Amino acid sequence: LGMLTEMARRLRRTDNLLRHRVSRNPNTEHAACTTTADRAADVIATFGGSWKFIGLSVFMLLIWMGVNVWYLRTGAFDPYPFIFLNLVLAMVTSLQAPIIMMSQNRQSQKDRLRADLDYEVNLKNELLLTEIRSLLHERERKRGAAQIHEGS
Repeated sequence: LGMLTEMARRLRRTDNLLRHRVSRNPNTEHAACTTTADRAADVIATFGGSWKFIGLSVFMLLIWMGVNVWYLRTGAFDPYPFIFLNLVLAMVTSLQAPIIMMSQNRQSQKDRLRADLDYEVNLKNELLLTEIRSLLHERERKRGAAQIHEGS
């Protein structure tokens, strides 16, 4: 009974697959299930992995060190070896790493969705090609039978 139930379920799924369009845009499918926080994390991760971020970071580090070295004579707020700067950089890193990992997890979910959609399209194409091939074989068989009948 369980085997018949499973076969019926698969048959319904195959029938549904053949009746409906299966090619869908994975970007649209994925965008439908992302939250505002997910999109914000993606934007932050994209910026964090860009040359703009690297340039801005280097610029800010040079400004920070320059101001503190120049004001060293007058009482810098973060004198050498720049302990407060190390704290700020550690905090940025500790926040940036999980955001990048969240973005990578969403990208892997999107890749899995794309693979699933590709599988459905390929399965439907395979089923339709099998059907077309059987129809062609049937026509060839009928044409061969008709030629034999005409030759008699």
